[in-house]
Amino acid sequence: MYWGVDVGSTYTKITGIDENEEIIDEAVIPTIINQDEIVYEYLKDKDVQMMVATGYGRYMIEKKFSCPVISEIKAHAKGAYFFDKEVDLVIDLGGQDSKVIKLDGSGGFVDFRMNDKCAAGTGKFLEIAATRMGLKMEEFASLGFDADKELTISSMCAVFAESEVISLMAKKESAPNICYGIHDSIASRLSSMAKRFLPKSNSILFSGGGALNPFLKHLLEKRLEKSIKVSNRPQLMGSIGAALAGYEICQEI
Repeated sequence: MYWGVDVGSTYTKITGIDENEEIIDEAVIPTIINQDEIVYEYLKDKDVQMMVATGYGRYMIEKKFSCPVISEIKAHAKGAYFFDKEVDLVIDLGGQDSKVIKLDGSGGFVDFRMNDKCAAGTGKFLEIAATRMGLKMEEFASLGFDADKELTISSMCAVFAESEVISLMAKKESAPNICYGIHDSIASRLSSMAKRFLPKSNSILFSGGGALNPFLKHLLEKRLEKSIKVSNRPQLMGSIGAALAGYEICQEI
């Protein structure tokens, strides 16, 4: 079996594929201390012919398993191509960064933009805001559909953006309206990154944990004026791409 391990800031994703490039094992595990040991425990009784690591913690996995590593951009490009050969643009929202990747039509990429400077443009801000409002992510991710006012969260910094949320709560703004403003602030940042590659992109895929958020997808489509696809495994995009890279390495040996 060929394994891909994507150690992200919030979750670690593990995917195993067979010689037919079929997914036969997968896991999403919270990223905590000594994550290399947790990955080892998960894989120790499994058939590991090749492993490739990606994500923020890839070098920790490389050191533990003496395995190859690839960048997140390369991994997500391969993963997106695996799901849909027609996709030519990937919008990925992770816990600690967001990125837009222009694909080359064969599983590689030609350009990308990335935001990893502030949590205000990432999935972490959504988690912080949901916690501040006392909402579970599942409820928070849909509540904006009930908004009757398009509030704006304008701060580019997560700390100040959270302060804006607190101010709106103090003013007795409704939860749906606040949820709208929070999601729209993320959609605004993502769409600004993506518009660089429009209108030459005809098929867009939304990946990462953020792609599990239906209201965020809705707002992205509204801002980009294009339909957006979501795979059935949006969080696993990077680990699937890493597993595919491992399979390719073995084929070249």
